[in-house]
Amino acid sequence: MKPLSRWMLLAVAIALPGTSAGCLGIYTPLPIPAWVPDRIEERLCNRSDFQTPILPPIPPGHQPLCEDPPDRAQILRAMPRVARGVPYIYEEHRDDIEFTIEKLVDHVDPPRFYPLVGPAQLHHCHWKCTVYYTETIESCHPFPFRCKRRRVEVVYIDKDHLHLCISGPDAQASVTRDLVGAHR
Repeated sequence: MKPLSRWMLLAVAIALPGTSAGCLGIYTPLPIPAWVPDRIEERLCNRSDFQTPILPPIPPGHQPLCEDPPDRAQILRAMPRVARGVPYIYEEHRDDIEFTIEKLVDHVDPPRFYPLVGPAQLHHCHWKCTVYYTETIESCHPFPFRCKRRRVEVVYIDKDHLHLCISGPDAQASVTRDLVGAHR
């Protein structure tokens, strides 16, 4: 009987601290600020914003063009963040957002060796994105006010990428076939 009571006493001693801490013990919900999931998602979902893609070789006599301008989401991620503020004390919003996109640079460097890639050409694609928006700052406490201003932000985005350099038409066709087949 004594070993059984010792085991019961030990089990109660282990279980008691977990159930007596707070209202629900270890199951008490912890308050997390509303912006934490947004920052985690931003960090994990947009990893390719700052990675340089590697494309197939440029065919002889062909001049590649920057055909993919930055999209709205990429431009908004590149802009300075809105101040978090405190609800009802200080809140800041951006409304009526409009974009203009201009291509500034579109040229290809001569071939050179890049570590982990090999011989390649760097294709520079630089864009100037002008963002027009209405900034609204409002507060309800200690005295209510709302301030609306038309604002302009300019964001420069570089979408550089590498084109592999392969000597010989047979090797070039093989590499292009391998790269295109790998993406499908």
